[in-house]
Order: sequence, then C-alpha cells, then structure tokens
Amino acid sequence: MRFETDIPEGQSGQWKVEKLAISQEEAKIYNLRAQIQAMQGRPFRPIEPGNYVWLKRGEQVVMSNTPAELEDLGFWQSKATGQVLINGLGLGIAAEMALEKSNVTYVTVIEIDQDVIKLVYPYLQKKYGDKIEVHWTDAFGWRPPRGIKYDVVWHDIWDNICSDNLEGMARLRKKYARRAVWQGFWAHSDHLRVKRVWG
Repeated sequence: MRFETDIPEGQSGQWKVEKLAISQEEAKIYNLRAQIQAMQGRPFRPIEPGNYVWLKRGEQVVMSNTPAELEDLGFWQSKATGQVLINGLGLGIAAEMALEKSNVTYVTVIEIDQDVIKLVYPYLQKKYGDKIEVHWTDAFGWRPPRGIKYDVVWHDIWDNICSDNLEGMARLRKKYARRAVWQGFWAHSDHLRVKRVWG
C-alpha cells in the first residue's frame, strides 16, 4: 500500500519531519534486523526501497509512510465515514486518508504535543480547510462536546508496539464506548501478539 503526502520538511522543538530515500542495500539491512526481531516475538515490519517521510523525536522515528505503517491504516481508512475523531496526529496521514474520502464530513484530532501540531497542522489546514480541527490536549483527559457521537474513532498515540500499551487502549475503548459507532487502535493485534510472547 502506498500513500503519498506533500507535508514539508521542518523542525519544531525536538520534533522534525524529514524526507528520506531508502536504497536497496539499506532496505536489506533494515529487513534483516526486522527478521531477527520477529524471531524474538516482535512483529515483522519490513520496508521497501523508496522515498519516505518520517516524523522523528530526536533520532527516534515515531511515524512514517512506510508500507507497514500504511498497512496498519488500511482497515481504518475503509471504516472512516461521517464524523471522525483521531487521537494522535503523527504525520497527519490518518487524517489525510480519512479526508480524501467523500463520505467523511469532518475530522477532529487530539494531539498532546504542540510541536507536532506546529509541524503538521498548517499543512492539513491549508489542504483541507475547515473540514479538520486539531486540539492541543491529552487523549485521556479531553472531553468531547456534549451530545457528539463520532461515526469512527481511531486511537494512535503510541510510539512503539509494546504490551504495556494495552491498558491505555482499554481505557480509551471504555471512554468512547458510548461516543463512537466504531473505534480502532494502531497495531492492536501486534500489541496482543507481543503480550502472548513476552507476557
């Protein structure tokens, strides 16, 4: 799966959006490491040679538009309709994937880090206008407006696949149980697999 984004490179605080070309050799090395991690119970998330966009905090890649990341969003995009809420802005790809659909009327995003908003939101606002809003706040503490029920809620606030994240997923599922027709979580099945392997 491919999804191109025109978000510009930039830096705000410790966060940066960076464009990077991955060569055939770099992809081989990356995939070899990914296979070793998979033998240790981690999800196998390969990469292909090509041009990518990364969202980094310091030197840690938090999100990208690599095939594995986009595969995580494929099912989410198929569900996106009507009023959408996204917890976690990242590179804005989940928001873009939703807003590219004619049956999505509005997207609300909750993001805890102001520097991420500074990097990503201006691009989304320029491209999609008043069909999107971003709130600078915590996903667990934010309260939706009274009477609002979202057609779809997507939760993607975690940097890594780790069984520790399952508790937060359960809290958010409960929080939106009556506020969402459907809700989903980034790499949920991978988080469960890690828990089965590592406990």
